[in-house]
Amino acid sequence: MVNRTFIAAAAVYLFANAGLAENIELGPRPGYLVDLLDEGSLKDKLSACLEEEAHRTLFSIGHRGAPLMFPEHTAEGYIAAARMGAGVVECDVTFTKDKELVCRHSQSDLHTTTDILATDLASNCTQGFMPANGDSKADAECRTSDITLEQFRSLSAKMDAANPSATTVEDYMNGTANWRTDLYVGGSGTLMTHTESIELFKSLGVKFTPELKSPKVDMPFDGFTQADYAQKLIDEYKAAGVPASDVWPQSFKLEDILYWIENEPEFGKQAVYLVEGNNTENWDPMEPKTWAHQPSELKSLGVNYLAPAIWMLLTLEDGNLAPSTYAIKAKEAGLKLIAWSLERSGPLNSGGGWYFSSIADATRNDSMYLEVLDFLTVEVGIDAMFSDWPATTSFYASCMKLK
Repeated sequence: MVNRTFIAAAAVYLFANAGLAENIELGPRPGYLVDLLDEGSLKDKLSACLEEEAHRTLFSIGHRGAPLMFPEHTAEGYIAAARMGAGVVECDVTFTKDKELVCRHSQSDLHTTTDILATDLASNCTQGFMPANGDSKADAECRTSDITLEQFRSLSAKMDAANPSATTVEDYMNGTANWRTDLYVGGSGTLMTHTESIELFKSLGVKFTPELKSPKVDMPFDGFTQADYAQKLIDEYKAAGVPASDVWPQSFKLEDILYWIENEPEFGKQAVYLVEGNNTENWDPMEPKTWAHQPSELKSLGVNYLAPAIWMLLTLEDGNLAPSTYAIKAKEAGLKLIAWSLERSGPLNSGGGWYFSSIADATRNDSMYLEVLDFLTVEVGIDAMFSDWPATTSFYASCMKLK
């Protein structure tokens, strides 16, 4: 069995001792996106910065690491995000059967993000592999809570994907989108515990934004309450000597945010309330009556950071980008805004999908990534952007002299 702890420690050592902490590597993608822009002031400004040295910036957040090309929530992906100038990197946090915190986007994603179905641990899964049959798609469900931390460490990460037409486990695991890649998987994507991610991020010189993921199991889980879960996340930063000012804990559950505000006020100051617009029926960024909570109400509860999906902050006026009513109200309430997630959508030549749904009619190609990033920064006033490929956001922030 491969010792994942050793591999993670080795990754920390090699990176920390390679003199790379401030050697930002942007690669060709920012230039590629700049070339796609229509002629104008934005293209002129960004083109002039292509030969300039980029800097690490808190504006650029590595969303799950760098999952456009690296398996999410792995040591390799986290290191890639840091190399691309992300000043903050995200570990989504969930827990194992023995209630240890690990970095996964969901408690129920091991079947799509790891090799578990090809191992003996497949028998532990909530639902084993079921092949496609007629109109029924291939399916499986493997939770971190199905296995212990020791068992979790034995797994290898892969790109998050599954083939719904598969009739074998091998085909099911081979579903990576054609605009992503398996080039940096190599059968050895290194999974990480939350505490390992803290040590790795410290060595990389980046700050922390852990997201407390909603459990798929009923809570309390073997006596482990939601409050215990929220507290344990904070306790692991305190044990590692990380100051609260370096941590932006996140949750889609307002109760978690309010727990931190009340019980860990220093960490609660930077708690990030995530919203995605589907918490009420027919949620509309232009219609306040459809919102579960008004921004002013959130501010009165002590919330300082609000993180909506990109589409929630934008609308179109006469075919041009404009701030949504939600964005305007949030800024009026004094909330700091963090948007998510740039370059999550793949190619934008067909409207951009969910993340660009409010501006689909104006989304024509990948240059929209830069246009949206610039508009959200200049006209909406976001404080940071989650990105699946942080080089783009780091390049933009460096060019615009953002911190």
